[in-house]
Amino acid sequence: MPVLTTLSAVECERLLRRGTFGRAVVMSPLGPEIVPVNYAVQGDEIVVRVSASSTLARHGTGDVVFEVDQVDHDRWHGWSVVARGTGVVVEAVPGDHEVGTRVRPWVDGERPYELRLTWSELTGRRVGGNR
Repeated sequence: MPVLTTLSAVECERLLRRGTFGRAVVMSPLGPEIVPVNYAVQGDEIVVRVSASSTLARHGTGDVVFEVDQVDHDRWHGWSVVARGTGVVVEAVPGDHEVGTRVRPWVDGERPYELRLTWSELTGRRVGGNR
């Protein structure tokens, strides 16, 4: 049976920084909304490009939770990292990105804004093997 272990904050940040796809969770009038997104990490912020009418643009300012994971169903291995923090929605500035961390949306459409989540807490767990 695979063993469940708690990840250190350093390991959580390493896994978060190497990812490209996760889920942002915000509160809307309907309750919690989970939105699958591609992302990048710039400095100490998770950055997601969003359209003006999107759930994240409308409700991404304030408390935000972000989750990224990887699972190998055949080997029963996996990990999950959760970032909690404060989100702000700002107008994206063309060219204002660190080299190698620019967020490129996977789907078409205008995304002139960014949800920027500054995390205050990183937690994570691993089940099974080391990687």
